[in-house]
Amino acid sequence: MKDKLQGILRNATEDLAKIQTSKELDDLRVRFLGKKGELTALLKSMRDLSAEERPVIGQMVNDVRATIEEALDKQRTLLERAALDAKLRSETLDVTLPGTPMPIGNKHPLSIVLDEVKDAFLGLGFSIAEGPEVEYDHYNFEALNIPKDHPARDTQDTFYVSDNVVLRTQTSPVQVRTMEKSKPPIRIISPGRVFRTDTADATHSPLFHQIEGLVVDKGIRMSDLKGILERFAKNLYGEDTVVRFRPHHFPFTEPSAEMDIQCFQCHGEGCRICKGEGWIEILGCGMVHPHVLENCGIDPEEYSGYAFGVGLERIVMGRYKIDDIRLFYENDARFLRQF
Repeated sequence: MKDKLQGILRNATEDLAKIQTSKELDDLRVRFLGKKGELTALLKSMRDLSAEERPVIGQMVNDVRATIEEALDKQRTLLERAALDAKLRSETLDVTLPGTPMPIGNKHPLSIVLDEVKDAFLGLGFSIAEGPEVEYDHYNFEALNIPKDHPARDTQDTFYVSDNVVLRTQTSPVQVRTMEKSKPPIRIISPGRVFRTDTADATHSPLFHQIEGLVVDKGIRMSDLKGILERFAKNLYGEDTVVRFRPHHFPFTEPSAEMDIQCFQCHGEGCRICKGEGWIEILGCGMVHPHVLENCGIDPEEYSGYAFGVGLERIVMGRYKIDDIRLFYENDARFLRQF
């Protein structure tokens, strides 16, 4: 019996030295220590031993089992370590290799100029106000002194969601909402998207952006409006910018005007950009109509104000000499990478 135990231990040790994989290791464990293994078979034959031999042989069997199990565990640890080392070697990254370049996006030209406009007016004491793009008829038209029969209500100009709801055609409703909720003094700009049923071409789009401004306080005059807009134009286009104001008509301002800048291309001589006129219209403005103030609960006898509105796309086109508004919305990376 002792010789058989020594033989099992010797065979297990020799075979263990030849093990290369975890599967081979498991097979060896089953072969020697499994339910049908060599050591288990030897234990079953202990019933043929005398009472004096059984404890001695039993202890020897336990010692051999413990020795084999310890050897198996050590070999398993070595195999796992070797497998990990091999995996690390195969997956090693060379950190000195150049990385794959990641493309970095640019700010859209509309966002570039809009941020500059916001900064300019914030520096002049204005705050930024926002409102819904889907607007009630009251705020988009009636409160702005635009009656039911006004041409601006024609369905050729306005997207109607229902008889009483439209996609806003300007950001002026934000001014009305601000005047309803706030008491003068008021000094805001309201940038945002607006919608009109224009056919898309080089200078028109059914979706575009406006920046409107509003100031309401005691003693506000037309000279205040002209001064702030001239300062705005110089901040945007440079200190040598020349502006002019022309009389115009808007139902929500009285008196009303349009402001032009001298053409940045020909400096007043006349060219393709300014259509031979030497001037480029960039915004409309005027003193807030007394009826608009009354509609918003502000006493026109005590307060006055001015308002203005500028198309963002128009000033960006002038800034970067872009000749087609559709370029802003086509997402052509070749165009956008220039900014």
